[in-house]
Amino acid sequence: MGHSTRRAFLAASAQSAAALGLSRSLSAFGQATSQAARIVVDSRRVIATLDRRVFGSFLEHLGRAIYGGIFEPGSPLADQNGFRRDVISEISALGVPIVRYPGGNFVSGYDWLDGVGPRASRPAVLDRAWNSIETNQFGTNEFLAWCRMAGAEPLLGLNFGTGTAEKAAALVEYCNVPSGTRWSDLRRRHGVEQPWGVTRFCLGNEMDGAWQIGHMTAEEYGRKAVDAARQMRAVDPRLQLVACGSSGPGMSTYLEWDRVVLEECYEQVDAISLHRYFGLSSDAVKDDARFLASNLEMERQIEDVAAVCDYVRGRKRSAKRLWLSFDEWNVWYRQTGGNGRRQQAPHLLEEVYDLRDALVVGGALNSLMRHADRVRLACLAQLVNVIAPLVTDATRVVRQTIYYPYAWALAYAKGQVLDISTDVAAYDAAPVGKVPFVDAAGTLDPATGDIALFLLNRDLDRARELRVSFRDATPARVVGAEVLTGANLKAVNTLNAASAVVPGKLDTPRAGAEMTFELPPRSYSVVRLAQR
Repeated sequence: MGHSTRRAFLAASAQSAAALGLSRSLSAFGQATSQAARIVVDSRRVIATLDRRVFGSFLEHLGRAIYGGIFEPGSPLADQNGFRRDVISEISALGVPIVRYPGGNFVSGYDWLDGVGPRASRPAVLDRAWNSIETNQFGTNEFLAWCRMAGAEPLLGLNFGTGTAEKAAALVEYCNVPSGTRWSDLRRRHGVEQPWGVTRFCLGNEMDGAWQIGHMTAEEYGRKAVDAARQMRAVDPRLQLVACGSSGPGMSTYLEWDRVVLEECYEQVDAISLHRYFGLSSDAVKDDARFLASNLEMERQIEDVAAVCDYVRGRKRSAKRLWLSFDEWNVWYRQTGGNGRRQQAPHLLEEVYDLRDALVVGGALNSLMRHADRVRLACLAQLVNVIAPLVTDATRVVRQTIYYPYAWALAYAKGQVLDISTDVAAYDAAPVGKVPFVDAAGTLDPATGDIALFLLNRDLDRARELRVSFRDATPARVVGAEVLTGANLKAVNTLNAASAVVPGKLDTPRAGAEMTFELPPRSYSVVRLAQR
């Protein structure tokens, strides 16, 4: 995660919006129009098979994400391992497929050896990324055990700031080699006899950023990534490695960083990372219409980085096609102070999310689905307390507004992502360009024939009629339909008022080849349809 000192992110151009297949028809924002939005759903038109890791999340040693979030020994809510039972129950029920850990900025100064072995002998250290005291009572083995309990795969981040390629390979050996070597035998002495089998690693975090411990040039980073990748794969050839991409479009080295890095390490990595925080250092938060178009800027970023990957592939005449890891994204702009004042688990970046934020998150989920051909992993940052869908106090866990679109994607987006044709009226949102009032994504589960549609109505003032035509696969019944909306875009859920923004039932027509829905203003909906 980068500091709030980043420059404002570049807006997507009007031409890129058209390239995304968005409508060219226009209307003033909020102006009444009789034109209905139309989409065509054809089960034969598929973008890609959805990798459910695109709905992953993230935990960093930052604020109360770990201590007081998922881990709270001594709490009546904690199990024998110190894991919060109420939190792990929520996360297990969500079905979060993969969790990135331990950072974020934190990882660039983190020595993983501080967080293993007997807890009584682990050192308390000063975390220089967030100026906080890190007790190291929760470390690699605790995280991997927690992942197994939560049913999530681990995505381990590596220290490329103060860390070395040798230390990265040692962590792979510690986690993955059964026995008989220095680091595997150390793990066994620490009470973990069987290897963890971690296969996915991030090679550093935001190393292009001046805020990052160990900040370096793209050439320096690329060479370090090559060395680390070779050493790590010598230990375990099964690994999938994510190179550190640009921290975002606001960087002066945006895309050039990615190009130079990949020129160095293309053949040694499998993917490159992208990061994006909607509203951070941006004027978009002052304009509801523009802010609700944030996911279109996200799509431009995905396409830009994919183009760089393909350019380097062509230059190298490589047979390998890199995929993208959007391993940090969320709404974040209110709580930007990162100074923990040398406290243990201070309250940092505890964003309180409103309805508007939930709609932006819904749009971002739609964008990730529509780019499933390249984005195979993504992480909503973060999972608990720190810019998160879940917040805790000593006695409970509460769902923030952004929880609901995230939960719907996890529960219902399965199988193949459909290439949906659209004809939708649009409004102007400078400098983004033409923005469709209705944003649609959908999936088809080949095993069951079930279709899920995810529908964002950006119109703040009026309902939008959506006519859906089905080709090839005609729904026989509506399995369920929910909507997240409300009269107040600023409505929030808090520990003392946990149900101010919750889903309601969306009225639906009879299932058939032609269906017309009325989408409430400022809403995000999910519609589930079955063919039998």
